[in-house]
Amino acid sequence: MMNKALGLAAQALFVSNPNPRVGCVLVAPDGREIGSGHTQQAGGAHAEVMALRSAQEAGHSTLGATAYVTLEPCAHQGRTGPCCDALVAAGIGRVVASLTDPNPVVAGQGFARLRAAGVEVETGPGAAESRELNIGFFSRMVRGTPWVRLKAATSLDGATALPNGASQWITSPTARADGHAWRARACAVLTGIGTVLDDNPRLDVREVPTPRQPHVVVVDSQLQTPPDARLFMSGRACYIYTAIQNDAKKAALETSGATVICLPNTHGKVDLSAMLRDLTARGVNELHVEAGHKLNGSLLREGLVDEMLIYMAPMLLGPGLGLAQMGPFEALAQGLKLDFISVEQLGPDLRILARVPGRDAF
Repeated sequence: MMNKALGLAAQALFVSNPNPRVGCVLVAPDGREIGSGHTQQAGGAHAEVMALRSAQEAGHSTLGATAYVTLEPCAHQGRTGPCCDALVAAGIGRVVASLTDPNPVVAGQGFARLRAAGVEVETGPGAAESRELNIGFFSRMVRGTPWVRLKAATSLDGATALPNGASQWITSPTARADGHAWRARACAVLTGIGTVLDDNPRLDVREVPTPRQPHVVVVDSQLQTPPDARLFMSGRACYIYTAIQNDAKKAALETSGATVICLPNTHGKVDLSAMLRDLTARGVNELHVEAGHKLNGSLLREGLVDEMLIYMAPMLLGPGLGLAQMGPFEALAQGLKLDFISVEQLGPDLRILARVPGRDAF
């Protein structure tokens, strides 16, 4: 039943941001499954309420039932009411939950309220899977920064583009569609001003169905983003981080729909660490980076990247632009070591997910 609940939680992957992806299955005392659901879009019903509604609509009694849920039922009044109270009111007798909610306004209080109402509570099943599904939410709640995933498409010899900048397309349509699925699960997509000026990208999700578009974030130290750039789209936020105060440029970009935030460091560039903290305050769980080698290098050098999502094509391109501007190093020990999380073949290409060791220890 917890595996079913985790499957439901996965269905919220493109839906629930910035809320966690949660699934719930209700089981009657005689073992029959009587209801199920997953978290809806922000402001909509949570998984437990959806499961209770489905049971009610099917005419099932929830008295004495067990709720299998992939995260602690919430205990606070936000845009929706406390889920723990809804479970108690429905007569649920037992709750099996994967994890304690890391949100400080919950953090065990949901379990406490359930136990105080006489509901049996068990935790643990599906914990690793639920946490991985919500790694960005846990990162924002515990570390105070989003989970930063850097994506790149490369040749077998590590080139992301030819010397003249040509890069479309190194990888196959299958790999590109998969990359859009990773965009879709993120709260925001980050790029640099170089990519905006060179490619004029939309940075939206087109290759897979999605009910929402991720926000777009641009690192633009000198406010060079054109007000008519294609990344400005209705229905999604656009955050431009800069290092200068220029009221005229700021006004033009804000007319196009941008929010301009000035966060300079001591070198006249954008303070990237401060930017991540600001994005946390704006509800960004997972930050998906699709940038050039300069910004990639800056994020890696400052230790701000949590994992790498690399699509590698079976071709050699020779001299060209690399993945990240780092080094030159004088010793192998200076290189950034990674742990392979998964390696899969997608069409002719490889998808490699590699994580910086210890970054998920929170």
